[in-house]
Amino acid sequence: MTIDTHQHFWKLDRGDYGWLTPDLAPLYRDFLPGDLEPLLAANGVTGTIAVQAADTEDETEYLLSLADRFDWIIGVVGWVDLTAPRAPETIERLARHPKLVGLRPMIQDIKDDAWMLRDDLGPAITAMMDLNLTFDALVLPRHLCHLNVFVARYSHLTVVIDHCAKPDIRNQVFEPWASQFTELASSQNTYCKLSGLVTEAGENWSDDDLQPYVEHVLDNFGPKRLLFGSDWPVLNIASEYSQWITMACKFLESQGSSGEKSVLSENAHGAYPRLLSQGGNMQIDRY
Repeated sequence: MTIDTHQHFWKLDRGDYGWLTPDLAPLYRDFLPGDLEPLLAANGVTGTIAVQAADTEDETEYLLSLADRFDWIIGVVGWVDLTAPRAPETIERLARHPKLVGLRPMIQDIKDDAWMLRDDLGPAITAMMDLNLTFDALVLPRHLCHLNVFVARYSHLTVVIDHCAKPDIRNQVFEPWASQFTELASSQNTYCKLSGLVTEAGENWSDDDLQPYVEHVLDNFGPKRLLFGSDWPVLNIASEYSQWITMACKFLESQGSSGEKSVLSENAHGAYPRLLSQGGNMQIDRY
């Protein structure tokens, strides 16, 4: 069994996706469950976590509605304005849906690199901890110094780092990403997704380009705090679904069969505790 902990859906006519323009030709169309389902079946993926791609609550509700219809969408990481005065109430309302497992602010697009350290996030983060929701950190290397402070401040919040914080593989930049990543991994409330790396590697990338970055992530997070994610359909810019799964398994060979199993499936439940409450025939109340 494999759980893909990071994939997206979007429907252009919803109008949520300001970043999605015709310049991104491979991505500038609808990507819906019917597009992904054959890829999951062909690659032995039994469940996915759909992650927000727009900074609107409407898109979060849209993803939850898809999760109602497709059993293999076992979780949704949504979006809420965490600085809004009524953010705790909004989070509580959305969390009535059992498939909401986390929230993700789009930190990489926020001008203030230290945004996550704002005091007015406190009530929303407290609500997330009370409801057992995970914080997905969509960050770049320049944010890691602030993220280290954030995870120490909220030591009871589970934090998942998306795409290994997007190291600059294209230009073979290793530091200070590597040192700050090592510091971040020392916080036991953090997990990391093995995802999104091929799109950071540029054209004509090879396994060798990714190898030192993957090895560093494995050395620091180990097989117990690393998650598999495809980042589909963004993945399509640089690779294909089956190619990335094959490559991820190759990188994980050094961890043995138990380590590979942990990364591909078991760790998802540690990183997203609300997944543990999912039942195959669960009755979903409206939220």
